[in-house]
Amino acid sequence: MDSALWTNVWWVVGVLVVLTIDLIALIVIPRRRKPTAAMAWLLLILLLPIVGILFFLLIGDARLPAARRDEQSRIDGILRAHPAPARADAASWPRAVQRIVEQNENLTSLPAVAGNELALYEGYQEAIDAMAAAIDTATTFVHVEFYIVGWDDTTRGFFAAMERAVARGVSVRLLADHIASRKIPRADETFAELDRIGVRWAWLLPVQPLKGKYQRPDLRNHRKLVVVDGRVGFMGSQNLIARDYDSEKNRKRGLMWQELVTRVEGPAVAQIDVVFLSDWLIETGEDLRGEFRSGAGIPDERPDGVVCQLVPSGPTYETENNLRLFLALIHGATERVIITSPYFVPDEAMVYAITGACRRGLEVELFVSEIADQGLVSHAQRSYYETLLEAGVRIYLYPAPYILHAKHFSVDDDIAVIGSSNMDIRSFSLNAEMSLLVRGASFVQQMRAVEARYRAAGRELTLEQWRREPRTATFLDGLARLTSALN
Repeated sequence: MDSALWTNVWWVVGVLVVLTIDLIALIVIPRRRKPTAAMAWLLLILLLPIVGILFFLLIGDARLPAARRDEQSRIDGILRAHPAPARADAASWPRAVQRIVEQNENLTSLPAVAGNELALYEGYQEAIDAMAAAIDTATTFVHVEFYIVGWDDTTRGFFAAMERAVARGVSVRLLADHIASRKIPRADETFAELDRIGVRWAWLLPVQPLKGKYQRPDLRNHRKLVVVDGRVGFMGSQNLIARDYDSEKNRKRGLMWQELVTRVEGPAVAQIDVVFLSDWLIETGEDLRGEFRSGAGIPDERPDGVVCQLVPSGPTYETENNLRLFLALIHGATERVIITSPYFVPDEAMVYAITGACRRGLEVELFVSEIADQGLVSHAQRSYYETLLEAGVRIYLYPAPYILHAKHFSVDDDIAVIGSSNMDIRSFSLNAEMSLLVRGASFVQQMRAVEARYRAAGRELTLEQWRREPRTATFLDGLARLTSALN
């Protein structure tokens, strides 16, 4: 057989392989996947068949292993079987709010609870010091969970507080995301220090195939929380690491992260602890309910406290709990919606909800950073600016060298959400997150004060300014937007 014939044979085989890949992709990829995500995957595979299919096999399944999902379902069943005390009386609430709270409970098994007292911390070191001070009051247990944990000059006091707690006989446990926390400088020193001081710790979503622990590598646990004795809790956007993330690259650019953390006292602390207990059980197999049932118990309700409902979300759930919460709140808003998100890459439903709020005559504001630490995400975010500005959204750019990393939004004058979830496709579908829904004018007033400081510090981006952006930049924005749908 001559070389020309062999060449033709290989061409035929190659074409058949490509057609087979394309046919299988057309059958498999659209199943149980949003149209935008399906189209992005199909476009990649049609243009680059071999590369595309390998990429899809690596990160194409946004679900965690069945064992993890089954365990989450079992935990939800336990929560449903044990009704929470201090359940809020929603009879006098607007019907729309009642339905949102009911939706959250149906998805997570966590009800709205009354009588909580909340405070906000904007200062980076202030928040870490407040958490350390609370740990110094611990008598029974301390639970710590962060996406990123680092032992450095900023967090040294927090680690010292944990060491003092262990010395007093307090059980101190810590969870850290495996991929994110392993990537930081001197990670080995950080976890060696935890071993030295006697903290029991475990990885969240470890990627350790040789130990039989593996799932899609970019499915991460992005939660941040501290619970002390079940009576005080902290949650928000801030990780347990220096403000520049101990990164030489960030230091060269002068980057500093701006965060928002809330301290919680009241019955909602038990819900924050449920998230930790669930994650600890899933990662270690150790059920801590019996050990801590005799601890501080459910804190008393504050007579003038606010209503809270914790909404955990992530790939252990069959539904995108945080996205459903955000959409329901925006659709139900009647006066204003103010959103703060460092990585704002919404899906189509979120874009319609936000622009629809503008069309209904609501005041809609979006706070984002002027500069970015992640180039691809920044370009994807920018691709939505023109649509938002044309609809009437007012966009404020928080000034360099700060990365506005806070994640919260407020609706009308009595509803707010704060937590770990960005308004992007990754947080909706791929990351384990937690969001605290708060109903109470006093808390929203605190949030309004934070938003006013963002507004005063930043500058407003107008539609005229945006339309003067160079075509090369907006071209990259469009490409990044396309890749953001690959989930």
